[in-house]
Amino acid sequence: MQRRAFLGLSAAAASLAAAGAFGGWTLFGPSGQPLLLSARDDGDGNHYAVGYRLDGQRAFATPVNERCHDVVPHPALPMALFVGRRPSTESYLIDTRDGRLLQTLSSPAGRHFNGHAVFHKGGEWLYTTENDTTEPGRGIIGVYRLQGEQLLRDGEHSSHGVGPHQLLWMPDGETLVVANGGIRTEAESRVEMNLDAMQASLVLIRRDGSLVSQEHLADQQNSIRHLAVARDGTVVSGQQYMGDLHDQVPLLAIKRPGQPFQPFALGETQRVAMNQYTASVAIHDELRLLALTAPRGNRFFIWDLDSAQVRLDVPLPDCAGVGAVADGFVVTSGQGRCRLYDCRGERIVTNALKLPAGLWDNHLRLA
Repeated sequence: MQRRAFLGLSAAAASLAAAGAFGGWTLFGPSGQPLLLSARDDGDGNHYAVGYRLDGQRAFATPVNERCHDVVPHPALPMALFVGRRPSTESYLIDTRDGRLLQTLSSPAGRHFNGHAVFHKGGEWLYTTENDTTEPGRGIIGVYRLQGEQLLRDGEHSSHGVGPHQLLWMPDGETLVVANGGIRTEAESRVEMNLDAMQASLVLIRRDGSLVSQEHLADQQNSIRHLAVARDGTVVSGQQYMGDLHDQVPLLAIKRPGQPFQPFALGETQRVAMNQYTASVAIHDELRLLALTAPRGNRFFIWDLDSAQVRLDVPLPDCAGVGAVADGFVVTSGQGRCRLYDCRGERIVTNALKLPAGLWDNHLRLA
């Protein structure tokens, strides 16, 4: 996708609430509100790892060499890894209190980062999705150990697939679910080499790398990219279809506990509006809601996770990252303003956030 147009870093949103509190967060106090972590560019194409409070207060904006994709907060310490966007050879360990760069993590020879990682619940181990550039597309799960303020590579496992992208923990905290996108790419390139022979798969693997299960979707060119996992073990994946724009292919899939991986009951109107491309997926456990951004279709969606009923289908220019917060979902944008969707009532209410507009990457994390 082409780089997003620069619409200005100075565009400011209106105040969220005159009283200074919104949805249970003390927005103008010293604490009590989430820290939004994401990657962002400026108008000159410079890359930053950023942290913002939802009242618009900037915690940090740290310059980095390469564009980042996902962000991985440490489960206990004030640090987060900003993971390099495929095919990056650098990721950045940042102190989330002040933005200090703790470490530039370089991928080993013959490997590049694929944009996603996870810390183990104990905080000592990190797992990354990587590409084996000596055998393009062969999926690698890099294993790193945190010692002090440094991540040291300890080994690697097979992702049991091609082109792994996002990975997340299942509720047991010991099993990884991995989205193998199925696309082979060479080193330092995003050019797809095997669109006629893709091998996308959703796999579950143990921490030692052993395979638990591997499942596929019916459409070979439907690349499994991004994931969300509910507290009950429900896994949802968002796809990017690499075939013809007019093919009728489901772009959301779901694996409920004890059931096979299968298409989510997606309405045709929503499927067409996605323009064959999804970005970020999030689940709100308390409200049992599923949210999805579709930046190429400029649409944002929310469904009831259990009934698949559409709760919201709205235009949102180049909508990017989505994350669950107490009241609903926060959504960033590559071209417009960031928003909070309050989902507590029967009617979903939209509020503009006082955050910089535009130039956000496709993922956000709230710490």
